Amino acid sequence: MASEENSGQHTTAAATMVAAAAALGGFLFGYDTSVINGTVDALKSEFDLNSVVVGFVVSSALLGCAVGAWFAGPLADRLGRVRVMLAASLLFVISALGSALAFHPVDLTIWRVVGGLAVGAASVIAPAYIAEIAPAHLRGRLGSLQQLAIVTGIFTALVADYVIARVSDGGASGEFPWGGTAWRWMFASAVVPAIGYGLIALTIPESPRYLVKKHEVERARAVLRRLVPGDVDRRIEEISRTLKTDRPVRLGDLRGPRAGLLPIVWVGILLSVFQQFVGINVIFYYSSSLWQAVGFSEDDAMLTSVITSVTNIVTTLIAIALVDRIGRRRLLLAGAAGMTVTLGTMAVAFATAPVVDGEPQLGPVAGPAALIAANLYVFSFGATWGPVVWVLLGEMFNNFIRASALAVAASAQWIANWLITTTFPALSDLGLGFAYGFYTLSAAVAFVFVRRSVQETKGRELEDMDDLAASPAARPTGSV
Repeated sequence: MASEENSGQHTTAAATMVAAAAALGGFLFGYDTSVINGTVDALKSEFDLNSVVVGFVVSSALLGCAVGAWFAGPLADRLGRVRVMLAASLLFVISALGSALAFHPVDLTIWRVVGGLAVGAASVIAPAYIAEIAPAHLRGRLGSLQQLAIVTGIFTALVADYVIARVSDGGASGEFPWGGTAWRWMFASAVVPAIGYGLIALTIPESPRYLVKKHEVERARAVLRRLVPGDVDRRIEEISRTLKTDRPVRLGDLRGPRAGLLPIVWVGILLSVFQQFVGINVIFYYSSSLWQAVGFSEDDAMLTSVITSVTNIVTTLIAIALVDRIGRRRLLLAGAAGMTVTLGTMAVAFATAPVVDGEPQLGPVAGPAALIAANLYVFSFGATWGPVVWVLLGEMFNNFIRASALAVAASAQWIANWLITTTFPALSDLGLGFAYGFYTLSAAVAFVFVRRSVQETKGRELEDMDDLAASPAARPTGSV
């Protein structure tokens, strides 16, 4: 008995370490998409950009994300999960250096798109890989490591921006002590974690499902024996059974018995879209500019962004502790309710603020109220929708459609992210109350959607998801 218990503890520890290593792709994901936060105003000044162009430059990486997410699944099925991680690391390095040396908005946009390809690939590969190597009873917590890595990457990028701006003569637009403009060093700083990700990817094993698919059963057995407690031979048989009908990813696999997509695919797409339509990335892409617009200095605005990102990390740790206890669906419902209230508070604060020189000026009451609401909003998102959507996307589809369905859902997420990020500068010109009113409405609709259409997947093996795909309207006993 003691031997079996020690064996289980060993495999759990090994699975956790491997999942954490894979999730570092999420760190780069968060770092690359957030590092531009501190550069927005400097880019506007450097290249004389209007609001529409700023929105497109900031969001350009997201177009690459959609493409990277779409092709990552098929490439991972052909080349292996680890090789795609290594390719993403290389693209991250190229993007960071290119962005740092950009001389025009056009080439900056191109380099950001290249980085987006890597971000999109990492966003698909990490949750899929973690789901494939994790024991069922730990899959939610290990899958949440992806989101923890993302928010840690966001935090690190914001800290790097803040430090670079503070040590430079003139903030983000000023001269860095080692030469060159500060905003260029902000982009260049992404090279360090990008190289680290590539080196760590070399140390983790290939997915057992990929190995079985490539008829490398002994290697797959060795990986499972190291990572998953229980009967390894039975798991190999289950994987082999679910892969018998496997073939290259095709959109046709996602079609339902009638016209359109399978209902479970629509659930994945809408989860992804709502995760972005609640406006979370506005906080992380534009927060420094946002808080400056309502009266904060550049240093205080950047520091406020750092504090907000710390809140995001803490709440993600809470989600990791709860996702396999409370379940995915309950957390999504609680998060949508919390975001509706906090976003509504921010919408009212901005809508009722007097406008001075074209910018809303929050008073001594509305200012702190908006700041508190923003952090409670991040809490509501970070403890629920941030990690839980990625967990669900990694596990809600059966093996037959997982690669293609995950690619479609992740691509939809990046397109939704692009729409929200691109339109925010223009919406804020109409009024921040209007922009946050739209995000409030999205959070409220997301609550209704989860209540009506999302099933619980807690504790299910990946090989048992066929009934979920076949009957998405049927909820398991005990669901909320």
